[in-house]
Amino acid sequence: MNQPYIIDFTQLKLTDIPRVGGKNASLGEMIGNLSNAGVNVPGGFATTAQAFRDFLDFNNLTARISDALGKLDVADVTQLAATGKEVRSWVAQSPLQPALEAAIRAACAEQGDVPVAVRSSATAEDLPNASFAGQQETYLNIQGADNVLAAIRLVFASLYNDRAIAYRVHQGFEHDQVALSAGVQRMVRSDLECSGVMFTLDTESGFDGVVFITAAYGLGETVVQGQVNPDEYYVHKPTRAVIRRTLGSKAVKMTFGAGQNATNATQVIEVPEAERRRFALTDSDVLALADQAMAIEQHYGRPMDIEWAKDGVTGELFIVQARPETVKARAGTTQTRFALKQHSRILTQGRAIGSRIGQGVVRNIASPAEMARVQKGDVLVTDMTDPDWEPVMRVASAIVTNRGGRTCHAAIIARELGIPAVVGAEGATTSLADGTEVTVSCAEGDTGFVYEGRLEVEVTEVTLGNLAEPPVKIMMNVGNPERAFDASQLPNHGVGLARLEFIINNQIGIHPRAALDYPNVPPDVRAVLEDKSAGYGDPVNFYVEKLAEGVATLGAAFWPKPVIVRLSDFKSNEYANLPGGRAYEPVEENPMLGLRGAARYVSPLFRDAFALECRAVKKVREIMGLTNVELMIPFVRTVDEARAVVEALAHNGLKRGERGLRLIMMCEVPSNVILAHDFLQYFDGYSIGSNDLTQLTLGIDRDSSLVAASFDERNPAVKALLSQAIGACKQAGKYVGICGQGPSDHPDLADWLVAQGIDSLSLNPDTVLETWERLGRR
Repeated sequence: MNQPYIIDFTQLKLTDIPRVGGKNASLGEMIGNLSNAGVNVPGGFATTAQAFRDFLDFNNLTARISDALGKLDVADVTQLAATGKEVRSWVAQSPLQPALEAAIRAACAEQGDVPVAVRSSATAEDLPNASFAGQQETYLNIQGADNVLAAIRLVFASLYNDRAIAYRVHQGFEHDQVALSAGVQRMVRSDLECSGVMFTLDTESGFDGVVFITAAYGLGETVVQGQVNPDEYYVHKPTRAVIRRTLGSKAVKMTFGAGQNATNATQVIEVPEAERRRFALTDSDVLALADQAMAIEQHYGRPMDIEWAKDGVTGELFIVQARPETVKARAGTTQTRFALKQHSRILTQGRAIGSRIGQGVVRNIASPAEMARVQKGDVLVTDMTDPDWEPVMRVASAIVTNRGGRTCHAAIIARELGIPAVVGAEGATTSLADGTEVTVSCAEGDTGFVYEGRLEVEVTEVTLGNLAEPPVKIMMNVGNPERAFDASQLPNHGVGLARLEFIINNQIGIHPRAALDYPNVPPDVRAVLEDKSAGYGDPVNFYVEKLAEGVATLGAAFWPKPVIVRLSDFKSNEYANLPGGRAYEPVEENPMLGLRGAARYVSPLFRDAFALECRAVKKVREIMGLTNVELMIPFVRTVDEARAVVEALAHNGLKRGERGLRLIMMCEVPSNVILAHDFLQYFDGYSIGSNDLTQLTLGIDRDSSLVAASFDERNPAVKALLSQAIGACKQAGKYVGICGQGPSDHPDLADWLVAQGIDSLSLNPDTVLETWERLGRR
């Protein structure tokens, strides 16, 4: 393979981008440098850029193409489509020059008569500051030299796909300065297994402490093209733990087709229901992929976007592409943050891409032929997009698709353009009527929502520069694990309050005792339990695993800083609203003062359910290795309750002091202040809950609008108790912080608490930066 037109992957390195393009140069770089690190790349060969340029000259196409593209206005999508189609036909129908054809035939003979993937690799592609992902074509399961030759001509033609033409113009690349190399790579039999995409950071927040992996059955094109909603996994790099899993619908898969040419080499078929309800990867496979991803990232020294495939014959995991991640890598120190100021009826929901909010008139588009209907500021709604939709995506205010995951091309393009997108919103083209006004919100976590009408939106600019260290630790109140990666980008000293209630209500959505009693529950509850626990074996395992994943996500986001997790503090009426809950919860006149917090944990009514929470936390700390997770016990009324809860935790494997476990008690009942010396014997400190402490000190129902005006954490009586609590902890040499709403709402209260000597203020994320800057100036 020493012909000037052909180079074996083993002879390539990253400096060969001008010769074989970014994709092929990267494959050679990994084979040559990372094989010993466990990175497994299928072999193959590449045609050179010179071969492509000589091909154009051989067919008198160079000047002809330059003239056609020189007259083109890429903003005119109709003209772009017509010109692109014409140029592609010129290239695809032209013969390869004899020397190139002979070299390819010889290389195919040396490789053997095996199925191959014929991929594109542009000389301006996969650079750290530009993403050409998905602009050119890939042909899978091609076998036989004649079929390979035909596929290479089609790959050459794809340099002139509509999006590729427009992207070069927008990025300032001259068309005749970009050449194409074809990579011919041995096929991985993922048609018999699974494949997907992974990033060495979180794609939405840019948090670089995780590897984000997507997976679906069959060949990887369905994931890349957005034809399926794949499974998702997060691996925490420092602890090498699988911290989160999300089951995708995986409705279809691409397999080998009847032929082995570019026309019929693959087919898309439905996935049986039983397989859809299972995760495509085992945890051991997820960790093996993460190990390869981290090795690649370490070698390249930057975040990476990687395609992988699992061979169904050998069981091996392969890397088939790796390119620099370009969107978050270009992000600066100034962030634009979006927040909804009001809500309305949710019309549809799916996976959120980005963290912005868009508004406009719905344009329900069935095919690229209708793209001209989309006007600037419209919301593009369609089944799925491919890279050729990029010119019209550029003018949309938001994008909504029925299908696709967060690593598909539509998602990558939306991020690059800074446009909010909701992908995998099943039924969106039915539920979103053409011509109606909507608000598309990707600013509320992993789930993106499409709301009826135009809603009020707040937009703020946040500059994360060098900040002076404040005189007190500034921590955060975080309830939603889906916002944790984003929140961790703010300056912080950890999490002072992480509530389990959000995880139980939103990510689990079943009553723990119903899970424990399964299958001996009413048929309607049984159906909910079975649907929720798909992929997790049974409802109890689902409850524990999802709780562990939520806690682990919080712990990983802020690692190695402390994350104080408050065990569940639902009231009986709130637990009753969970599926199956009414059969287990008492009807109380005043649930605020009823069976909640510590009393619930040691009650025979809830003791077994409390054990599930303990199992989840124990897994996070001991199996996942996230020992920065600490525990907070809420609403401890008496010293006897304190003693009983600490004993119950120890009985469930969470003994204070073991593996560095700290137990923090929430100081929110006046008795906690009056008998602080006695309570603190069982705990490592106090976290003051100013909401309940104010309510119980002043005798005010904080939920009643009739007396709400008198609710104020700055009341002298409340401040007297706050001062006593801080003093008691200081005297005992114990930690003391505050996690209530007060310091977030009242800067003067925050200043007063600092003067009292409090160790930390735990604030809502939207007030952290302002408070940090103000206290840092003191």
